[in-house]
Amino acid sequence: MPTLHIEHAIVDFTLWSAAFERLANFREQSGVRTHRLQRPVDDPHYIVIDLDFDTTAEAEHFLAFLQTKVWASPENSPALVGAPTTKILEPAGGQTGS
Repeated sequence: MPTLHIEHAIVDFTLWSAAFERLANFREQSGVRTHRLQRPVDDPHYIVIDLDFDTTAEAEHFLAFLQTKVWASPENSPALVGAPTTKILEPAGGQTGS
């Protein structure tokens, strides 16, 4: 299952969370199966998001939407500080835990 991994600084979690929730229906329509939100224990002004998709193409399409429609507009991303760091990840086959 491909994962779109996103990290970025934010000005305020409550403001960021409200903007994130406004995209809930679009995430579902775009193929997001599950999401995980995490923050570093020592930095309340940073967010890490993992969005899981069925296909890499869906993850790429959603990332393009975020880059061109959400993050490019201060009105659509009011809590964002700077440019997000992103990666599309795939499971590493054959690896086992230690």
